[in-house]
Amino acid sequence: MLDLFDVTALFGFCAVLAYFWRAQGTREIALRATRQHLQQQQLSLLDGNVALRAIWCKRNRQGELKLWRRYIFEFTATGHERYKGCVITLGNRIESFELEPHRFPDDILH
Repeated sequence: MLDLFDVTALFGFCAVLAYFWRAQGTREIALRATRQHLQQQQLSLLDGNVALRAIWCKRNRQGELKLWRRYIFEFTATGHERYKGCVITLGNRIESFELEPHRFPDDILH
């Protein structure tokens, strides 16, 4: 028979699993948006991933409490240098991108 501790532990375990499942989906949204953003800028994503660096609770425009996440990534313009960037999500929506100052690809300059 299950006691209160077992039920609480099971609920906690399920909550942790649900969080990680949802977090993986948000990371995939951030990765897809980052690839698209960099492609529009004629830049390339290095290492093919984004990495979670910060997480916080924040309210969206409708006043709902959502998870704010900051993912970092590295990109290149020429294939020789590495630059850092980040993508900010609020819930499952992309809020913004930040890119370090970088060289422009050679074909843009000509």
